[in-house]
Amino acid sequence: MWIIGLTGSIGMGKSATAGLFRAAGVPVHDADAAVHAMYRAEAVAPVEAAFPGVTRDGAIDRPQLSARVLNDAAAMKRLEAIVHPLVRARETAFLEAARAANARLVVLDIPLLLETGRAGAVDAVVVVTAAPEVQAARVLARDGMTPARFAAILQRQMPDGEKRRRAHFIIDTGRGFPAAQHQVAGLLRAFAGPGRGTARPA
Repeated sequence: MWIIGLTGSIGMGKSATAGLFRAAGVPVHDADAAVHAMYRAEAVAPVEAAFPGVTRDGAIDRPQLSARVLNDAAAMKRLEAIVHPLVRARETAFLEAARAANARLVVLDIPLLLETGRAGAVDAVVVVTAAPEVQAARVLARDGMTPARFAAILQRQMPDGEKRRRAHFIIDTGRGFPAAQHQVAGLLRAFAGPGRGTARPA
């Protein structure tokens, strides 16, 4: 089974690209979606203990939590120490299910794949990219986004140029998603041969 690590900075079109893999029938594990689910389940108690007052109606209030950690490196590290092991547990369960189903190829959609040193856990790194002006236009069009918040998020992420340098494959969404779909199809053809007998542990 081949494991593709899909990553890309904010606003590059990574989530939409993950959707293209899903549409092609490839199982995708979305780390962000896992965090969203955990903030209503197993992460609630430990996150509330570390950051009192961020729970509302039995779930983590993500905007409030974000405001507490975004510009505080120590707080962000405390949060990551709680969340990352829980995400890994969900990821492991996903990979075990994919192996049991004899999947040839799976995608791990991990925004901070390179920043957190996870590249060695996948067989190929696929970086989703777009021109800086396209990225900025997409991000600043989001509700509640400001230039200062955008800058703070970018500061946590590896520069796009460095991500592209480390990639095995690049998907450019700046030319529109029909072009990106064509690129995904080409990548899937590259992995159409015999899969790994055993996936690497993630």
